[in-house]
Amino acid sequence: MDLKVLKCGNCEELKLGVHATALGLAALCGIYNAAAWLSRREQHLALNAVMYAALIAVEQRHVAHHIAELRRPATEPAPATAAVAPVVDADIAA
Repeated sequence: MDLKVLKCGNCEELKLGVHATALGLAALCGIYNAAAWLSRREQHLALNAVMYAALIAVEQRHVAHHIAELRRPATEPAPATAAVAPVVDADIAA
């Protein structure tokens, strides 16, 4: 599949928004699970909190990557090099 959105440098605002949303949700779920574990001490809540912490780290790296892509200066296209024919002066050639 050749989708433009999957290539680096394209649709960075959209990808940043998706990963920032996932980061916010992971942080919210992680905080909830950590707080629930502190009050109930159930093992699955601790595991959930650890897994959300790992997801937060991954999503933070994605967000940082997309911010860096947006801040990277756009490279200007190289000027087209056309073949230039030599100019011959008629007076000199004769």
